[in-house]
Amino acid sequence: MKVNLILFLTVSKDSSAVLFEHSVWYTRYYSMYGHVEKLAEEIKKGASSVEGVEALLWQVPEILPEEVLGKMSAPPKSDVPIITPNELAEADGFVFGFPTRFGMMAAQFKAFMDATGGQWKTQELAGKPAGIFFSTGSQGGGQETTALTAITQLAHHGMIFVPIGYTFGAGMFEMNEVKGGSPYGAGTFAGDGSRQPTKLELEQAFHQGKHIAAITKKLKGAA
Repeated sequence: MKVNLILFLTVSKDSSAVLFEHSVWYTRYYSMYGHVEKLAEEIKKGASSVEGVEALLWQVPEILPEEVLGKMSAPPKSDVPIITPNELAEADGFVFGFPTRFGMMAAQFKAFMDATGGQWKTQELAGKPAGIFFSTGSQGGGQETTALTAITQLAHHGMIFVPIGYTFGAGMFEMNEVKGGSPYGAGTFAGDGSRQPTKLELEQAFHQGKHIAAITKKLKGAA
């Protein structure tokens, strides 16, 4: 199932950290075939590998009625807890994940962001680091445009976009196999739904989690 996920990274005063991952079913967790969810699990592992970081998963609310989900053959939602906008302030950092719809984030995730007007008004998320990861149906389906159009959400909240750049090393230049992801964040290709994230794509997701968790700790420690 495609998943729209949000990962929230919280570093406490004693330097411990908690990573909250937000997901919703559709494909934010949203997920229809599980591609974003699998990436999120690896990002969670990567973040947890950083000393003092604990990873937790959350999902955003579904906005499609059950009748529509049934026609889309969407599997049942997971038991991952649902996040609310008010809980965002508890985090010190974020990693947002979602499938692509016409080169942009899926509507379910956008609806959640649209509900963060209260947080925008107070700018309580300003200065917090945030990353992005995604799943597209094809190689030309939005591996870069999805991230680029999502950055507007971060900018209006004053969050600091943290891309992975080329820190993943040789994996960023792989030419012998199809690989999702970009300097903006980890990614995968869903195709018709049967293709699953590859070993290399999962390794990149793990790297992203570790990368942003380390940066969040540094920023928290310097505050």
